[in-house]
Amino acid sequence: MTATAPAVDGTPTPPAGPPERRTPGRGRAGGWRSRRYRWDVRYGPYAFVAPFFVFFAAFGLFPLLWTGWASLHRVELTAPDRMAWVGLRNYARLLDDEFFWNALRNTFTIGVLSTVPQLLMALGLAHLLHYRLRAATFWRVALLTPYATSVAAATLVFALLYGRDYGMVNWALGAAGIGPVDWQNSAWTAQCAISSIVIWRWTGYNALIYLAAMQAVPDELYESAALDGASRAQQFRYVTLPALRPTLLFTVVVSTIGATQLFGEPLLFGGAGGQKGGAAHQFQTLGLYLYEQGWFDFHLGRACAVAWAMFLILLLIAGAGGLLARRLRTSR
Repeated sequence: MTATAPAVDGTPTPPAGPPERRTPGRGRAGGWRSRRYRWDVRYGPYAFVAPFFVFFAAFGLFPLLWTGWASLHRVELTAPDRMAWVGLRNYARLLDDEFFWNALRNTFTIGVLSTVPQLLMALGLAHLLHYRLRAATFWRVALLTPYATSVAAATLVFALLYGRDYGMVNWALGAAGIGPVDWQNSAWTAQCAISSIVIWRWTGYNALIYLAAMQAVPDELYESAALDGASRAQQFRYVTLPALRPTLLFTVVVSTIGATQLFGEPLLFGGAGGQKGGAAHQFQTLGLYLYEQGWFDFHLGRACAVAWAMFLILLLIAGAGGLLARRLRTSR
């Protein structure tokens, strides 16, 4: 029995309990676990996103920096380890190269011919699908089918359709009393044919983007407009279009960037000499010009200069889109 010592005021003090037993190493293990938990909370998210940055550095940042460095050298594809410093000579050569300016003009023309009708048609299709239709899911999947089709398959089919002698397009023109058209060997017809391929592939994709944006517009706005006597056309003009401004700007910028990088459609449409964009370079784009310089003429340094010129053009397009978006936000 343990004696209970009286306190100063006369009340007994409770007996002391048995001493706490400490397992050897328990405090050290607990400290390690708490420290590991803190590390996990602090550095765990970085570990999860680290693979993206590793792959981006290996396959995105390093090629970008290497092409920028190679554009300042004279380097051939047959000997990429032999570089001779030329400074900005490759860029100056581009400014004096008529084929570069021809490719730039063709890229701009095909971009306008494909982007403007594509976005207008996509906006109209999205407006039709926004209202209740039978088998709406089927029509939405059908719109996305061209986007899921291979570029090679779509281009080869269109090349057959635009054939000079046995193409279905010329057959239809002949049935209408119009003579056959040499679609591939004329500048405007070839660019229109290539633009039609781009329109066919990307219209449905943009239509679904517009449809998603339209469905985010509150129904109360349409109901208020209908109560005020606005027709569907007026609702589309005064309700839908103002709400779609950010989406419209996004699709314009993205479609313009895609048109600047156009490569597969003109390459396959041109057949064996597709890298030249036709016998007279009548539909050669910047992407084809880069491909010809690097992989047919073996001038890897000049090809890198073309790639960086395209990169600067894309930066200007993105910058113009950002400025326009800022003005649209401030004008509200």
